[in-house]
Amino acid sequence: MRKLHEKSKITIQQSTSNPTEIILESISDGVFTVDSSWRITSFNRAAEEIMGIDREEAIGRLCSEVFRSSMCEVDCALRCTLETGIPIINRSAFIVDAGGRRIPISLSTALLRNERGQVIGGAETFRDLSLVEELRKELEGRFQAGDLVSRSTSMRRIFDVLPQVSASDSTVLIQGETGSGKELLARTLHNLSPRRNNPFVAINCGALPDTLLESELFGYKAGAFTGADKDKPGRFALAEGGTLFLDEIAEVSQALQIRLLRVLQERVYEPLGGTASVKANVRVIAATNRNLAAQVKKGAFRQDLYYRINVVRMDLPPLRKRKEDIPLLVEHFVSRFNRTQGKSIPGVSPQVMAFLMAHDYPGNIRELENIIEYAFVLCDQDRIELCHLPDEFIARDPLPSSAGEITTAIRTVEAQAIREALQRNRFNRLAAARELGMHKSTLFRKIKALGIILPEKDGRHRFEQ
Repeated sequence: MRKLHEKSKITIQQSTSNPTEIILESISDGVFTVDSSWRITSFNRAAEEIMGIDREEAIGRLCSEVFRSSMCEVDCALRCTLETGIPIINRSAFIVDAGGRRIPISLSTALLRNERGQVIGGAETFRDLSLVEELRKELEGRFQAGDLVSRSTSMRRIFDVLPQVSASDSTVLIQGETGSGKELLARTLHNLSPRRNNPFVAINCGALPDTLLESELFGYKAGAFTGADKDKPGRFALAEGGTLFLDEIAEVSQALQIRLLRVLQERVYEPLGGTASVKANVRVIAATNRNLAAQVKKGAFRQDLYYRINVVRMDLPPLRKRKEDIPLLVEHFVSRFNRTQGKSIPGVSPQVMAFLMAHDYPGNIRELENIIEYAFVLCDQDRIELCHLPDEFIARDPLPSSAGEITTAIRTVEAQAIREALQRNRFNRLAAARELGMHKSTLFRKIKALGIILPEKDGRHRFEQ
């Protein structure tokens, strides 16, 4: 593969007189063209790398001999386009490369015309989806990606797009309340991305005064200001090849917003006191606990910068809107603190869980994490009990005074979570059980035990009508 890449570089240098060829050689999608007899007439660098076939070997051969796709024999996309004149966009398929490896792809087709508009063949572009497929398989059936854990429908939507967003290089805007896990999501995106072997650098833009934030982001040269004895690299330089996480982006001043806009537009910046521009190969993920669109309307945030960072937006729901995640998060934090503190605490008591489920968490996941960490300090062995929870937390909510009240509280929360899951799935019990992460027979048993009344027709009947 390396030889192919080096050879392709030489080919590009030799054919710099043709702008179209330069573009075709520079893109990451594979492209090949065929004439009217289905023989390959061109084969770009990315096609060589994806297929593992040298272009000299490919050109002149029948495309079915080289591009061994799952649809070649029965449903050739290029043949369909040549017969109907209608292009095909992003159809899923797989090909078998020279090494016999099965590669998932998305492909598009188009007619190839000469200068007089006559059809002289066809063109096919294809994109290697191996990484996306691997990430999707990794996330399938799981409610966890890195330290990100959930089983709620709202979070499930984020899990579903994680593979595609991670594999891309687009700027991401994460919006969510304080403590909802914005940096955790940013780290997960980085750890699942092709940049994962390079640095992840985070900076809280709201924690630093404007002048200090500027030097932190872009660095400075010796002599740029009093006390600048030597060059210092900024966060953009430290994140080179990796990901820069700009937390609390809404707090950045208008003057600094202009500098950030230039970096995102042109991918270059100048350190303080420097005269030469520095290229930035950094993926930017920004986050805020404010409604950034509303900030734009108020004139507090630049519209052009908003559109630059709002390429992909991910909204993190607050914990009070996904309480079904609390048991999963508690289990996750107990497991992590056992590992980091060398303890073997099995979990929390039912009374503690009832208390945790009844709270609204203005501090979101961070508040829940802090409660469990506090309990770990006081709890040496066995389960975490009410006596291990912070006093101010217990004082905030009414404490169930008897075992009966505690049991009632647990049943109420459990019934609420099941009813909401059933409603979201149009009372399809199998789908609701899948969403709740339990077997359908367990769900049936709980529905009966909790006295949950179901409609006469469940979600399956709508497909029968």
